[in-house]
Amino acid sequence: MTSVPADAPAAVPATVPALAPPAEDGAVVVRVPFDARATLAYLATHVVPGVETLTTDATAPTGTASSATASSGTVERLVPDDDGGLLRLVVHLADDEVSARLVPVPGIGTRPPGAGATSSARVVELLDQWFGLGDDLAAVVEHLRDDDVLGPFVAARPHLRVPGHVDAFEVAAQTVLGQQVSLAAARTFTGRLADALGPVRADGLTLFPSAAHVAAADPDALREVLRVPASRARTLVGLARACADGLDLRATDDPDATRAALVALPGIGPWTADYLALRATGLRDAFPAGDLVLRQALGLDKPRDVEARAQGWSPWRAYAAQHLWSGTVLERLTRAAASPARRRSTARREPPPG
Repeated sequence: MTSVPADAPAAVPATVPALAPPAEDGAVVVRVPFDARATLAYLATHVVPGVETLTTDATAPTGTASSATASSGTVERLVPDDDGGLLRLVVHLADDEVSARLVPVPGIGTRPPGAGATSSARVVELLDQWFGLGDDLAAVVEHLRDDDVLGPFVAARPHLRVPGHVDAFEVAAQTVLGQQVSLAAARTFTGRLADALGPVRADGLTLFPSAAHVAAADPDALREVLRVPASRARTLVGLARACADGLDLRATDDPDATRAALVALPGIGPWTADYLALRATGLRDAFPAGDLVLRQALGLDKPRDVEARAQGWSPWRAYAAQHLWSGTVLERLTRAAASPARRRSTARREPPPG
């Protein structure tokens, strides 16, 4: 079982995010219970090269063990504007405060240079999609804190939130490309996809290709570019075509139908569908019972046993999964930061947490 800090805080967080007055640079500031260290650890192992940049208060390069133990940092990426332009989303993460601003990219689309960024409501929407800032953490903590497995994790990180994504198809593509490989390899493959098919490059970043862009690609040609197995390239293009044809990964009105549509696609099984329900759709009761790290953390071999153990965590099973994943990755990266030799020796053998 993954260990937790002995000096774990016990406070139950407040429930309602508070919008603070705008910062001097016009950033929208959201003050809400928020575990920056856990979120930055997640981002350090998931940011897509060329699509996102992550800078932290750690001195090590992004994606290394030391960078994943930072307590504050900034992540940036491009997002499309409703007016046909392009915006640079700049998000600063610190404990109990998240600030963000949307900066117009000159010369892209219809928005004139120097025009004001979109509304604060749009910024808050993006932050909620990415970091779950609207979730009621008091309810999460109340429901999970007495569980004999999760209790110590919840006590150690009561402000932990479940990361999502601003681009549902992007996280789906990365998930497919990450099947059966390490997180580092998944980031590399996804970066190659963006480099090959990204429609716009600006400010040193690439806008991730849409489902329609990927759907138009030839799977064999894509396999050569990405350097992945042919079956993986076919799965990616098949998923892109389904999304381009109307499969909405964010739809919450009939999650069972979305799951059924996903597992009907060649190369997509229950784990991928359940993981996307958690990361792309944002369902807080989603739980990928087949996940290797969750099975190891619980000491159970069979997904059905994991599913049975998780029933009592409903309707917050996504938080249960995130607590187990975060506890695993933070412990591993803290150990690796203290021992570079160990980091090198375990990087390719250990299963990737979510």
